[in-house]
Amino acid sequence: MALGGTGKLLVLPSLGDKPWGRSEFPLGSVISEATSTEVLGRGHIPCGLICHPDKEHVLYPLGCTVVIQELDSKKQTFLHGHTNNVSCVVVSRNGVYVASGQVTFVGFKADIILWDFQRKELLARLSLHKGRIEGLAFSPNSLYLVSLGGQDDSSVVVWHVGKREAVCGSPASARRAGSATIVVCSSCRDEMFVTAGNGTIRVWELDLANRKICPTECQTGQLRRVITCVKMADDDNYFYAGTSSGDVLKVNTNNKLMTDYGPQKEKFSSGVTALLLLKAGDLIVGTGGGIVALCKGSNYKVMRKIQVQGAVTSLTCRGQGHQFFVGTNECQIYRINYTAFKEELIAACHNEAVHDVVFPLGTSDLFATCSKNDIRVWHTPENRELLRIVIPNMTCHAIEFMRDGKSIISAWNDGKIRAFMPETGRLMYVINHAHSLGVTAIAATSDCKRIISGGGEGQVRVWEIGERTHKLGEVLKEHVSAVSCIKIKKDDRECVTASLDGTCVIWDIVRFIRKQMILANTLFKCVCYHPEEYQIITGGTDRRIGYWEVFDGSAIREVEGSVSGSINGIDITSDGAYFVTGGDDHLVKLWDYNEGAVTHVGVGHSGNITRLKICPGNKYIVSVSADGAILLWKYPDLH
Repeated sequence: MALGGTGKLLVLPSLGDKPWGRSEFPLGSVISEATSTEVLGRGHIPCGLICHPDKEHVLYPLGCTVVIQELDSKKQTFLHGHTNNVSCVVVSRNGVYVASGQVTFVGFKADIILWDFQRKELLARLSLHKGRIEGLAFSPNSLYLVSLGGQDDSSVVVWHVGKREAVCGSPASARRAGSATIVVCSSCRDEMFVTAGNGTIRVWELDLANRKICPTECQTGQLRRVITCVKMADDDNYFYAGTSSGDVLKVNTNNKLMTDYGPQKEKFSSGVTALLLLKAGDLIVGTGGGIVALCKGSNYKVMRKIQVQGAVTSLTCRGQGHQFFVGTNECQIYRINYTAFKEELIAACHNEAVHDVVFPLGTSDLFATCSKNDIRVWHTPENRELLRIVIPNMTCHAIEFMRDGKSIISAWNDGKIRAFMPETGRLMYVINHAHSLGVTAIAATSDCKRIISGGGEGQVRVWEIGERTHKLGEVLKEHVSAVSCIKIKKDDRECVTASLDGTCVIWDIVRFIRKQMILANTLFKCVCYHPEEYQIITGGTDRRIGYWEVFDGSAIREVEGSVSGSINGIDITSDGAYFVTGGDDHLVKLWDYNEGAVTHVGVGHSGNITRLKICPGNKYIVSVSADGAILLWKYPDLH
């Protein structure tokens, strides 16, 4: 997922027939993200990666779902129920309950969902906060759940877990202080918890008899800090608070005074973003600069440190702390053994929108995806990353495997076409200045001698590719806006190009003339030849799927492909009996080609689907989305 961490896999049972007679896909596997999901734009979730107390599972949010992954088998299950992106997730100390909160639109109520971990089912929806759930915490005996609302809500509410109802609530911070963003429960007493944030640290006591919570402001002397994370000691006598200034405060819980802070001289760069407290009293500190450091509890001196990719968003212990996991905002999950203190990358994914996905000819074991900064090749059976090709600060819009398997060709926003070796990722050649406004679409002929590219300015260009040469063969000028998709006929004599100017053009690429033009009141996003090549199907912003005759460009039929939002991706099976679509409604739909009717719907994405492909042999469907997720779906058994 997001692949919003990395190659992960999960198998869900099929959810049976819907009331309207459609059945839902079993979601095969999600190559997902640990920390990067879209949260009002593009954010990540602090403390989003949690190791379950059974030491066998990790949990993390992925868009609107919570993923539970087995550490050994990598098998995944999903908790579906939120209507918008998940903003926080927490597990009770005994491992029985999971709670997750979400974001919603301003003024609307944001739900907290209480889940049963063993049965993976929804127990209750708790709605009081508006706009966003900022933080959640279970009391040590799982008696209460404390929730903290976002900036527009800024209230703290205590819920009774057994009765599934609110006990009491209160504004989270004093009017003169900034907003609270963190809530942590006591380690021993159910009636105590701490909230912290911008210039505020408060210790709260629950008075159950009077249904009240009473805060005490903690005194930090002359220090003014924005608290980013809090960790409570096992005996409750004190807690540590990490700050955006790069130091750690130690606060006494009994007299509510800060006892010390550090490091005083060399503070951590980019702030302290995550904390772990070890049994011996030492600290593990995660920073915004990607440093994971082991510090002495007494003087905050750094004893060992390692560098990870991206800002650390989560630190979570497995068992007694002999092993812990690190999540970063670049969708990387690392496993670190405390004794060796060496990082091992166990999951990774795109942390920006994924623009394209392709399979090589005839194999379902590999596929490639492209995004901002990189192209990645994935191994389907193990759901892991095999290769990463990085071009910093550039965005790859489209990719294609050459039929002979000797190169991956790619279209980039700097106007270049780059070809790479698929095994090593070594750059083979670059076509500079291929298009003036970036290359937006690309395709290769089956003899591997020509590449056809489309650009942001609307030109379609044919490139002659030799052993060591690549030259421009022809420029086809018809479109007046960006070319979004190119498909070539099997005999390499004809191609179709779709454009955002509302036209699809069928070209003769031997004589380089236009054969047909298809016009519609839409921005065409995708186009596909039927395998028999006498018809094409198109999708675009008018939410309709169009069937067109190749011979004369006439419309055969039009079906409504989506109730809301554009159709961005389309792919057809090798026998032409079925096709899949995906778009801004976040649904993967499988259609019967002749009937023009939906047979299956896949629910799992939380961002706009940008492209999707049916793998050779109809084993999987792979869909990619704007929130960086890659989902693998089991192709349904249609017989």
